[in-house]
Amino acid sequence: MYLISACLAGVNCKYNGSNNECGWIKDLMKDKECLLVCPEELGKLSTPRPPSEIINGKAIDKNGKNVTDNLIYGAEKALEKAEKRAAELGQEIELAILKSNSPSCGSGKIYDGTFTGTLIDGDGIFAEILKKKGITVITEKQEDYK
Repeated sequence: MYLISACLAGVNCKYNGSNNECGWIKDLMKDKECLLVCPEELGKLSTPRPPSEIINGKAIDKNGKNVTDNLIYGAEKALEKAEKRAAELGQEIELAILKSNSPSCGSGKIYDGTFTGTLIDGDGIFAEILKKKGITVITEKQEDYK
């Protein structure tokens, strides 16, 4: 089973109320069992919502509000849903395809907290939790992964 950021499948859950639909991911979903999740919505953040970035290990939105607990809660809920679905199917979570640069889903690179589009090395909260569980995480920018 694949775990996919819902915004990449065209779900309007991005911070600004839109999505990040990705053609190759939509194609992949036709042939693979997939679960779509948005850890930010599962973390009880509204859509739309102010964008947030990781600053000194904390997720802070553009208005200065600390949303770290929301992102942790949402990440835990998303993982719980994924593990439950995988168990129902008798499968493992084979791969997570998450939205690049996101404070929740970014893998390898995230925004630096200045809200200027500057990237730094790091993982979003959800990506970090998945990696600690031994789940392979890629982003939509890694179409050639497999």
